[in-house]
Amino acid sequence: MNAKAERARGIAGGRLARLLRPLRGSLSRRLLVLTILFVMLAEVLIFVPSVANFRLNWLEQRLAAAQIASLALEARPDNMVSPALREELLRNAQVYAVALHRDDARRLVLSEDMPPMVDKSFDLRGTTAMNLIMDAFETMFEGEGRIVLVTGQPRFGAGESIEIVFDETPLCRAVIQYGKNIFLLSLVISVITAGLVYLVLHFVLVRPMRRLTGNMVAFRRNPEDARRVIAPSARADEIGVAERELSLMQKEIRATLTQKAHLAALGAAVSKINHDLRNILASAQLISDRMGTIEDPAVQHLAPRLIASIDRAIDLCTKSLRFGRAEEPAPQRRKVTLASLADEVAEAAWAETDPVRWINDVPPDLIVDADPDQLFRLLLNLARNAAQALMEESAERTRGGEIRISAHRADDHVHIDISDTGPGLPPRAREHLFEAFSGSGRADGTGLGLAIAAELARMHGGHIELVRSDASGTTFRICIPDDAGTPRDCGEAELVAGQSA
Repeated sequence: MNAKAERARGIAGGRLARLLRPLRGSLSRRLLVLTILFVMLAEVLIFVPSVANFRLNWLEQRLAAAQIASLALEARPDNMVSPALREELLRNAQVYAVALHRDDARRLVLSEDMPPMVDKSFDLRGTTAMNLIMDAFETMFEGEGRIVLVTGQPRFGAGESIEIVFDETPLCRAVIQYGKNIFLLSLVISVITAGLVYLVLHFVLVRPMRRLTGNMVAFRRNPEDARRVIAPSARADEIGVAERELSLMQKEIRATLTQKAHLAALGAAVSKINHDLRNILASAQLISDRMGTIEDPAVQHLAPRLIASIDRAIDLCTKSLRFGRAEEPAPQRRKVTLASLADEVAEAAWAETDPVRWINDVPPDLIVDADPDQLFRLLLNLARNAAQALMEESAERTRGGEIRISAHRADDHVHIDISDTGPGLPPRAREHLFEAFSGSGRADGTGLGLAIAAELARMHGGHIELVRSDASGTTFRICIPDDAGTPRDCGEAELVAGQSA
């Protein structure tokens, strides 16, 4: 039995799904069907009390007719009429019997000799709306041939009550016919209303929505085609706003894609030029090295400057090619002792920077969760920038400087500060500090070091910020969160650490 019931439910569910399938793919179909259903629901709310009110009016008319028939008894002193007149009065009133109660002592009765047995009694005095509705549906579904007794209030104060006995068949047929008429009228009203609402909403909402969705699909397939950009209408409602915003967004996307394509083509061209130029400069470097062995004083004076210029050109080509490569690989994070890594950075950056002092102020036991190779490159870029700034100042003012690296843990972050005693960054460099080819503080710089360092920090979930830069020096702060921690802003992490302390 359970298997059969499950199979029957599955068949019913499949049929229902097939019936609802057309409604899932079209907003217009849903709108039409839902409008008809909602209007029909509203008509049902009107239909139910309408049927009950129709039955009540029908019974009141029958009571009024019976009351008029009973008044014929008033004309006779003995309150009796002839059988022929009685039959005619009852036939016109369409009842089997009528009893009009004047008071406790007087009662006018007009009835057949053998009235039928009563099957159901109804009292219309003081009845509620819910009882009227239930009685109306009982009349509709009970069927024909039932004899009922109805008690009501006589009209115009003619007595205390009036009772009639009649066959409910005519009432049942009248209620059913009235229900059919109301249903058909409701259906016609629903279809007409749904059609009008559908047409209005179709032209006001559905067609513009189809235009928007069709344009978005077409634009996604070929965003570079200028013809796919939607032409907004002059509507002032939400649809008009959506069209205008979509048009602006598509134009911005097209401009961005065009710019990206141009930059990609330009980057490819620059990469090729840099590659060839680096090879040419490498050959020039060999020639300059041989010129350094010539004993001519003029050559000895110019050779170092030529070698330095070639070295800077080769370094620019190398950094440009490195920056133009694809995205950096994901960090391979592990626990790293920061103090030892800082010493490796000092050895790599201080090969030719004797006038500059390096101070490693990192706690020996401080562990950072990072990719050691990428963190090494990050620190090396910042350290070389600071060393170059100090070397230029040392050449101009005949004095050296110092670079200090320090670090501390703040909750689930490690903050690394790199400070120097240089002259500070110029205002132009601060505006585009971490942008490639824009944020360099030197006239011959490219800004690639800071851009690469910022990218490496972001790949670790952290960032770099400029803490200070003035005449007394510059300080950069690197924020590296632990791999299992929740990234927060450096200032927020320090605040949490201070509160916990």
